[in-house]
Amino acid sequence: MKPAGDVQPFLPYGRQTIEDDDLEAVREALLSPYLTTGPLVPRFEADFAKTTGAAEAVVVSNGTAALHLAARAIKLDRGQTAIVPSLTFVATANAVRYCGAEVVFADVDPVTGLMTPATLLDALRRAPTSTRAVFPVHLNGPSCDMAGISELAKSWGLWVIEDACHAVGGTQGDSSVGACAYGDLTCFSFHPVKTIAMGEGGAITTNDAAMAAGLRRDRSHGLIREADAFRLPESKKADGAGNPWFYELHEPGFNYRAPDILCALGISQLKKLARFVRQRRDLVALYREALAPLAPLVTPPAEPVHGEAGWHLLAVKINFAAAGVDRATVMGRLAEAGIGSQVHYIPVHRQPYYAARAPGLELPGADAYYAGCLSLPLFAAMTESDVLRVAKALTAALGG
Repeated sequence: MKPAGDVQPFLPYGRQTIEDDDLEAVREALLSPYLTTGPLVPRFEADFAKTTGAAEAVVVSNGTAALHLAARAIKLDRGQTAIVPSLTFVATANAVRYCGAEVVFADVDPVTGLMTPATLLDALRRAPTSTRAVFPVHLNGPSCDMAGISELAKSWGLWVIEDACHAVGGTQGDSSVGACAYGDLTCFSFHPVKTIAMGEGGAITTNDAAMAAGLRRDRSHGLIREADAFRLPESKKADGAGNPWFYELHEPGFNYRAPDILCALGISQLKKLARFVRQRRDLVALYREALAPLAPLVTPPAEPVHGEAGWHLLAVKINFAAAGVDRATVMGRLAEAGIGSQVHYIPVHRQPYYAARAPGLELPGADAYYAGCLSLPLFAAMTESDVLRVAKALTAALGG
């Protein structure tokens, strides 16, 4: 038996990287007069807009809030539908339902798990004429074929809202993910397992200043503080200027604000985005080498074709039937070896709530991707020896 001092640390499938300057940034925010709704909120927004190349960035409390507010920004409503790929976290579809609209699920490429122009077209042909929007999801970090999806969506008169919660730091052709070169709005998440972390947090980017103003209003209860928009006669002084305490509510919004404390961490983390993205890309390349002996049972993700990936997840495809072992057993053996793993995701059209709304829907690409996917550890602080350790443990877990 190994002595306790030789036990290797557990490797989760994802983990934040917090360094001394991050701690100092949060400490300074805690000592400042503003813990929330202070100057660090617009500062993070300006930094994130510059990083992505978008004209506007709106920071919110999490990625789900970003998706919900984006859906509201295009006035998605009851009696309408939106196209969502089945391979995503449930939040993408739920954001549509929060607005009262219905979801039409698109199939995905069985290898990458990404929506394609062809699977979007199939969904559009199944969808009612009330379809208003499409939500492409950049699963794991690689971008969808946004040029093709955007061209098709625009020909059908659809809004394009990109779910880039996995893809911060990636590119689409000559543009950064988030520049909205192919879509109307792009949504991000800064959950701890994502490439940069705010604890919880999200953002929406857009090139429409009026839409950004509406998003900022909607994230803070829907309150209007601009005097030129006031309707009540007591809102203004005799000279026409707004009374300093006044606000109005024309339509209810939400409390989806991100506090200064978290924005302080986000500003610090954003400075490291390029380094974190590069480290993750290097780790993915190491995984491809380390897992090569397991072919054809195990297939690591290939290099994306529609830009450089901002890798969030290292999702390999495993032929469990050929290996003679099921996924739960493999995950259990990995856990015993100190290796975390996860499945991203169960196809949303299979979830009981959505299956009841679209009974009998078959999406073979999504089912095929789900049947073999397994996410292995990937985070910036990992080393080459960590990757080799994971590969060795996976080999053993598969009975090799």
